[in-house]
Amino acid sequence: MLDHDARLDAVFRALSEPARRAIVLRLSRGSASVSELAEPLAMSLAAVVQHVQALEQSGLVTTHKTGRVRTCMLDPQAIGLAESWLSQRRLQWEGHFDRLGAVLAEDTNPASERKS
Repeated sequence: MLDHDARLDAVFRALSEPARRAIVLRLSRGSASVSELAEPLAMSLAAVVQHVQALEQSGLVTTHKTGRVRTCMLDPQAIGLAESWLSQRRLQWEGHFDRLGAVLAEDTNPASERKS
């Protein structure tokens, strides 16, 4: 369980940075070289490389090098880990909201209706 929690923490830590989210968004459309990832970002190529390394350490991105070109791609398992955690929280909160709605609906009934 600790390994699972550590991986989840690493994924969310990596996604906490806007440039990394932009990189993940771009990679959701398909693999890309680091240079292609850097094009729309207002930062140096070296900074993009550091962001890619952080994403790679989190497990969100895998890379491979062919010659001088480093190609990046998303790891669907890591995305699935975050998605699963968020889905579980969503279901939990929906249950809380349903119960809150029931309590509020009960409170809006006049006192005379509750006694009957």
